Amino acid sequence: MPKRDHDVYASEPMRGLLAEELAALTPFLQRCAGTRGALVSAWPSDVPPSLPLLGCWTQLTIAGQSLAGDVRASMHASLPFADGSFDLVLLRHALEVPSASPEWLAEVVRCLAPGGLLALTGVHPISGWLPWWHWRTRGTRSRLNSPLKIGGWLRRAELQVERVQRVGCPWPTSRVDASGVVGAMGGGYVMLARKRRAMSLPTRLRPRPRPVPAPTNAGLASSARRNPAA
Repeated sequence: MPKRDHDVYASEPMRGLLAEELAALTPFLQRCAGTRGALVSAWPSDVPPSLPLLGCWTQLTIAGQSLAGDVRASMHASLPFADGSFDLVLLRHALEVPSASPEWLAEVVRCLAPGGLLALTGVHPISGWLPWWHWRTRGTRSRLNSPLKIGGWLRRAELQVERVQRVGCPWPTSRVDASGVVGAMGGGYVMLARKRRAMSLPTRLRPRPRPVPAPTNAGLASSARRNPAA
């Protein structure tokens, strides 16, 4: 019988990779300042990281074609949030879900405030994790997008990619490196992208008119009289 999607993330190797990804991201996330953050994860038991400068979180879990958690929505409809609602959006393996598309990612970017940070994690398709992934999912979940492809989506959505790095062991293992080991062949990746701020264009200044001084008998000579009969 095929394993359910969330069983993949509940497995010991994947939980180890999730811990290594978070350890690699934490130093960057701790610098985030703001009031609101959003966690969108493919793992139902995922929890937001503890960040000293950001304490209000909206937590969402991808369940098939829908989002569950603090709000409920369809993956094929607009997110029920206003533009620029979040200063930080953390996508934990969210783009591995078949229902996640570039259009859905653009909708996530819409909800990110200008200057806000988007952090993504996932399984790297060019690693020793790929055979394990296909075996574990029984072919029901095979959407492993490369960071290069995701970076193209983000740039088209007006985000600037600041950091991409691979983390974890090159193949599935029960060993966990809590320091967030970084390696060229790591099985997972982390990506940081920032939403560009709107450009501030100066308005064209209109010159202030100078007052015209009142005439002071400029047409009369200093010795001339106003009344000839005087």
